[in-house]
Amino acid sequence: MSRCFRAGLSGAALAAALLAASGSAHAYTVYVTNEKGNTVSVIDSTTLAVTATWKVGRRPRGVTTSKDGKELFVCASDDDRIDVLDTATGKVVRSLRSGPDPEQFILAPEGNPLYVANEDDSQVTIIDIEKNRILAEVPVGVEPEGMGLSPDGKVLVNTSETTNMAHFIDTKTFQVIDNVLVDARPRFAEFTTDGKFLWVSAEVGGTISVIDVATRRVIKKITFKIPGVNDEAIQPVGIRITRDGAKAFVALGPANRVAVIDARTYEVEKYLPVGQRVWQLAFTPDQKLLFSTNGTSNDVSVIDVEAGKVVKSIPVGLLPWGVAVSPQ
Repeated sequence: MSRCFRAGLSGAALAAALLAASGSAHAYTVYVTNEKGNTVSVIDSTTLAVTATWKVGRRPRGVTTSKDGKELFVCASDDDRIDVLDTATGKVVRSLRSGPDPEQFILAPEGNPLYVANEDDSQVTIIDIEKNRILAEVPVGVEPEGMGLSPDGKVLVNTSETTNMAHFIDTKTFQVIDNVLVDARPRFAEFTTDGKFLWVSAEVGGTISVIDVATRRVIKKITFKIPGVNDEAIQPVGIRITRDGAKAFVALGPANRVAVIDARTYEVEKYLPVGQRVWQLAFTPDQKLLFSTNGTSNDVSVIDVEAGKVVKSIPVGLLPWGVAVSPQ
């Protein structure tokens, strides 16, 4: 261990020094939506500190960046719109027609269109973000939320919380091509990088369904057991899978843990204690860090992916929900 660590560094300085020593010194910008505060907290991934707080519409939830990182898209759910912010200034520069109560969304690989889950009217809205024009409205199950997109952009998946299904949608025809039944209250959908498998979290069911995309059949149910934690508190929500397909991370809600899973054997390797009511997850582009939003402790946990441990807790706004990281 170097002298700088033995000298008694603590807090943000120690975390930044550790990350720099492990080769994670590239600075990315992390954006966190604060559902109750109607704000976005902006975090520097090197210093692991909040650098700005931006005002947005009411009840912000889903968040993502444009492909060049110059714009930030935020679901202003209670305002029935998507706010578009200039990431250089933090100002809302325009709004997109989203349909009612946008909750989560996902951007096409080429950067347009944007696919939006409208929770209140059981549909997915497809938006041309350049022309601010609705291209299609696709009827799906009740309370749509999770949005996954195959790596080639050809298959969109929406999860409906009440219907308990993953809806497979052809992005060329905007037609539902299949429905796969999963466990109760599916909240998130994540494709593996090779596009062969889809992972869907079931918050009330307490499971992850792994779906073979070619056959659209559930091939595995992943369950969780945490010593000292009631099964009812284990509520999977956000999922992130490493590019090499080796590891998966799952936010477990009021269990206050992120599960680390061998994504090839589907075995749970460990549980990382994070803040309270962990919701969503996002990697830095180099996948050296993973950020989790912790809704009721009003903070973000920072996970060193290679070490498999939490290295920092960052206070943010009220009820942090969504998280996105700049592409470069």
